[in-house]
Amino acid sequence: MEAVDLVKSYRTGRNKPPITALRGLTFTVATGTVFGLLGPNGAGKSTTVKILSTLSAADSGSARVAGIEVATRPEQVRRMIGFVSQRSGTDPTGTATENLLLAGRLHGMSRRDALARARELLDRFGLADAANRQTRTYSGGMARKLDVALGLMHRPQVLFLDEPTTGLDPHARSEMWAEIARMADDEQMTVLLTTHYLEEADHLADRIAIVDQGTVVAAGTPNELKSGLRGDAVHVELLQADERALAVLRAVPELRDITMDGNAVRGRTDDGARALPPVLAALEEAGMAVASATLARPSLDDVYLRHTGHSFAAGAAPKAAEVTK
Repeated sequence: MEAVDLVKSYRTGRNKPPITALRGLTFTVATGTVFGLLGPNGAGKSTTVKILSTLSAADSGSARVAGIEVATRPEQVRRMIGFVSQRSGTDPTGTATENLLLAGRLHGMSRRDALARARELLDRFGLADAANRQTRTYSGGMARKLDVALGLMHRPQVLFLDEPTTGLDPHARSEMWAEIARMADDEQMTVLLTTHYLEEADHLADRIAIVDQGTVVAAGTPNELKSGLRGDAVHVELLQADERALAVLRAVPELRDITMDGNAVRGRTDDGARALPPVLAALEEAGMAVASATLARPSLDDVYLRHTGHSFAAGAAPKAAEVTK
């Protein structure tokens, strides 16, 4: 699967300038891998998935899924993919079995084959005991598992998971991570996962692309991206934001790659234990009170900060950039 220079803009009203959701986004996904599109809300992830799954058309650029050109052969692409959107596609008045049977029949499966596949998936996702309950009685975690099962009914070659754990509590999210990992291995399919959870991308994806404001700013395995940042991360929270902190810390020889976001100051160092005392001393001498100071090994948040200049939590674009059309 690949996306090449995808551009997409949306008009939000008369006499208003268009909002650009994608700005030349490009990446390649190897067959049989879990690929994560990581970025804050509004970064362009859902727009990308809509284009790749034929639900939207790019203004320019090209995309191929399972070797098929998306723009010219959308019907063939739809037969090859499964799609799990952020919002549930189940009939709340139907049972899990009924929902799965309907999905199978819509994909051309015989009733016998669809029923067998439904039972297989209900067992896999731990829903067999609730198979004949109306899905409106399901918990959030159960409903999300059923959404994924629906996407798997026809054994797609490529599965799109758009923010699969949004809204789940930590326990349900952990369960879903385990199911996705097992599913990708058992089904031997290509999985494209969009997420704004750093830990989710780190845990599940073989490779990731970090998306910021509609373009890919970094790509690789999670370990490759983190290893590209040498040494330790120094994170200092000031009691009050003070732009002088940048100049003060740039004078500390042990510290490099210094950035500031509000009252948070970050930098990198080859030896955190050695660098932290002069950092605190420099800030104290300048009259800047420190609320907290921490050292950590490189994280995906550090990678995001390195490539975008702002923290992951502060990177969300306006919601209009993810308009659904």
